[in-house]
Amino acid sequence: MSFESILSPGRTHQGASVNSKKRLLELVSELLSEDDSHLSADELFNNLLAREKLGSTGIGHGVAIPHCRSEHCQVITGLLLTLDQPIEFESIDDEPVDLVFALIVPNEAHDEHVKVLGQLATAFNEAEYRQALRNANSDKVLYQRATA
Repeated sequence: MSFESILSPGRTHQGASVNSKKRLLELVSELLSEDDSHLSADELFNNLLAREKLGSTGIGHGVAIPHCRSEHCQVITGLLLTLDQPIEFESIDDEPVDLVFALIVPNEAHDEHVKVLGQLATAFNEAEYRQALRNANSDKVLYQRATA
């Protein structure tokens, strides 16, 4: 699966401003529900928060991949954000987060969910990929670099 199939220019935002993990999850939920009328910001926020309570989705190197399932999600949907300032995220390496790829999947998409998470983790493990995203100076450039 290519990132292009789960990400769109409208769900790619460079330089988002949040000051906490909770506010980040609220923003992710709001942006996703604005993009897809089937999704509820409240449901997404509650599902993302519940997932974080199981363990942080901060995978290290300043990257977080918050994810959850939604009964209203029709297709696997991604949202990419760079943050204007890193935030505390309880990541596995205790580093603050400034790159966020949120993932919402349909309830029944178990295998696809795991596969996409693995692909994201592999991509974000590459220092050059992370740096290219961090150096993007617009939403358009961020999208292009994320899907290249």
